[in-house]
Amino acid sequence: MSEVAAVVVAAGRGLRAGGEVPKQFRRIGGETMLSRTLSALLEVPKLAAVQPVIHPDDRDRYGSVGHDARILAPVFGGATRQASVRAGLEALAARKPAIVLVHDAARPFASTQLIARAIEAAQATGAAVPGLPVADTVKTVDGESRVTHTLERAALRLIQTPQAFAFAPLMAAHRRAAAQGRDDFTDDAALAEWAGMTVAVFPGELGNSKITDPEDFARAEAIAAAACGDVRTGTGIDVHAFGPGDAMMLGGVRIAHTQALSGHSDADVVLHAATDAILGALADGDIGAHFPPSDPRWRGASSDRFLAFAVERVAARGGLIAHLDITVVCEAPKIGPHRDAMRAAIARIAGLDVARVAVKATTSEKLGFTGRGEGIAAYATATVRLPWTPRDA
Repeated sequence: MSEVAAVVVAAGRGLRAGGEVPKQFRRIGGETMLSRTLSALLEVPKLAAVQPVIHPDDRDRYGSVGHDARILAPVFGGATRQASVRAGLEALAARKPAIVLVHDAARPFASTQLIARAIEAAQATGAAVPGLPVADTVKTVDGESRVTHTLERAALRLIQTPQAFAFAPLMAAHRRAAAQGRDDFTDDAALAEWAGMTVAVFPGELGNSKITDPEDFARAEAIAAAACGDVRTGTGIDVHAFGPGDAMMLGGVRIAHTQALSGHSDADVVLHAATDAILGALADGDIGAHFPPSDPRWRGASSDRFLAFAVERVAARGGLIAHLDITVVCEAPKIGPHRDAMRAAIARIAGLDVARVAVKATTSEKLGFTGRGEGIAAYATATVRLPWTPRDA
C-alpha cells in the first residue's frame, strides 16, 4: 500500500491563548496539546510517518513530548503557517508518500474515524478537507459594522484539519507559491485551489474544534475529564531518617537545616510519597519496584525523576491526575515558609495547575520518631482519572 504521512503544524506562538508557554505545549488533562494531537494521529495504523514542525525556540520544550518510531525528528517552521507546512513537506519529500495529511496541533481531539476518512477521501479525490455545515445565519458587514449582504448558508462550510492531499501536487503547489512570493494562504486547501486542484469536502466533527482562546482551554479540560470517567484514588507513605548535612530536598525544594535526610536517592520524602500515591492509583507497583535501592543508578538521584515517571505512566494510559494532597509530619524544619514553593515545584514536575496540589504540615506532638526529631514522614493521596475500558463496563 502506498505510504501515508502527516505534517503537524506546531510552530506558532499561540499568544491569544494566554499562558506562559506556546499553547501547543500547554497541558490538557496532564498531557501537552501537541502530545495529544500526535497520539491521535498514531492511533491510525495507515499512517507511516508523522512530521512535526516546531518553532526553533521550542526545541527544549519538544524534548518532553513522547516519541514513537513513526514520529520523525521535528523540523523548524517559518514565519507563516504556509512556510511551516512547506518545511514539513520538504522534510517528507525524500520519502515520496502517496498521501499527506496536514493537521494543526491546536486540534487535539480529532477522532480516529475522522483521520481515516481524510485518508480515504484523499485517495479517492486527490484533495479533501473536513467541513461542517453552517448552522447560523452569516452576513457580511462594512467598516462601520452595517450589514451589506446575507450569505446563503447552505453553500457554506466551516473547514477543519486534517486536510488530505496527494503529496506530489501539494508539494509542487507549495514550491510554486514560494517561488512567486505568495505566502498569504490561510490553509492548504486555499493554496491547492489557487494551484488549480479540485478540493472535495467530507464531513468534519464538532469535537474537532481549534483551541485558540483561554475559554477553549477550559472546554478542552472538560472534554479530557469527561473522557476519563474511571476515578481512582491511591495513597503513598514514606519515611526518611535524619543524617549528617546542612540541607535537604523536600517537595522538590532545597531547604537549609541542621541535618539532611538519609536515603539511597536524594531522600525527598514528599516526592517519594506522591510517586507511590500515583502508582497506587494505577495499581502499578510502588517506587521500590520501579527504582530499587539496590540499583546503583538511583544512588543520589533527584526524586523529581521518580514523580515524573509516575506521571508519564498515567499519561500512557490516557489518564490525568486530578489532585495531589500531601501531608508532611515533622517537628522541624518549619514547612509553612516553603509550602508554596513546594506546591509550585510539584505542580511543575507533574504538569498540573498549582491549584491541584495541596501541601500541609503537622507535628506528632513530640510522639514517636518524628516527635523525637529523628526523621520526617510524608503521606500522600492522588486522585487519578482513567478512561473507561471495555472490561470496566
